[in-house]
Amino acid sequence: MAEWALLPLRLFLGATFLYAGLQKLANPNFFRAQSPISIQAQLIAASHTSPLHALLLHLIRVAAPIGVVISFSEVAIGIGVLLGLWTRIAAIGGAVLSFSLFLTISFHASPYFTGADIVFFFAWLPFIITGGGTKLSADAWIANRVAQREGVSSPELVAIPFATVQQICGHFHQGACAAREGLACDKAVCPVLLGNRAPWVTRVSIDSVDRRALVMGGAVAAGVGAAALILGGAVAETGKLIGGAKSARSATTQFTSPTGGSPTTTAPTTGPTNSTTKGTLLGSAKDVPKGQAAAFTIPSSGDPGIVIHVDGAYFAYDAVCPHAGCTVGYYAANDIIVCPCHGSEFAVTTGDVMNGPAPHGLAKLKIVEGSNGNLYLQ
Repeated sequence: MAEWALLPLRLFLGATFLYAGLQKLANPNFFRAQSPISIQAQLIAASHTSPLHALLLHLIRVAAPIGVVISFSEVAIGIGVLLGLWTRIAAIGGAVLSFSLFLTISFHASPYFTGADIVFFFAWLPFIITGGGTKLSADAWIANRVAQREGVSSPELVAIPFATVQQICGHFHQGACAAREGLACDKAVCPVLLGNRAPWVTRVSIDSVDRRALVMGGAVAAGVGAAALILGGAVAETGKLIGGAKSARSATTQFTSPTGGSPTTTAPTTGPTNSTTKGTLLGSAKDVPKGQAAAFTIPSSGDPGIVIHVDGAYFAYDAVCPHAGCTVGYYAANDIIVCPCHGSEFAVTTGDVMNGPAPHGLAKLKIVEGSNGNLYLQ
């Protein structure tokens, strides 16, 4: 019953990681540095809050290869756990990946349980401790096949009282265990029950069954790994042909120079001000018509910013989503600010969270319109 009880969790973790990996591979924008949902954008945003700040700054330059490794790792972990193939190894990989994402992406989530990565980390622990079990498990099937070929009994576990083990055990006599050189019979170190997991001084001999199962399991894992690479590559190529994930049309544009010129993505510089307005010049208010938004770079942090024109008023925010670090955009059709990665929605006038998974709202910025028709960040 314990194995059946863990089966739904195993299938959920496997399906989730497989889906997450294929979703990344299917969306070329995840690997494009210019995209607001790219792995590079998420690493840049995470570097501001993660305890691994110094490491992330060095990893940004190789963000795309890291994204490929993460994607294929998730596919491999997902397939391994779904099939019950090398489950303990797959669970260790899943736990390492989940904890890494916790330290980088969701470390700032408050309260801590609103970030999914720490929950996934602890969900992997039962499978690291116990393995995949024998229910719907490729590991168990391989062990049974090898046992049949060797003409030995099936390795499937059967729960019986320890007193019954003592009654039928050939090493047990008058409370002592001959295999333990006369020491007291103890189920915690029993060489009959633990086999190759027993202490060295009490371990029973290991026959060729385990070695054959290891070889056969390795061959199956190699075949599944090759299939996973082919599947991931096919999904990635399909995503490129389709053009990546589609989302609602954003009404966010880029500021142009107040004196004309082409849009720029560089950090704004301090421009001329009048006697009543001081701050960092963003651009002309004409660049942000009513019901639209414009993007800029915040000089103090380097984060992307967004300014929105609604009913004659201008509202500005740090455009980094507090959930996973993607860059949000303004969607005029719904009059909301939306994160393109995981669908968090924010109110235009306050920046507050309307729908998660973002743990809190956007950081509000102060913006004013000067008498010369320019917008300034204060």
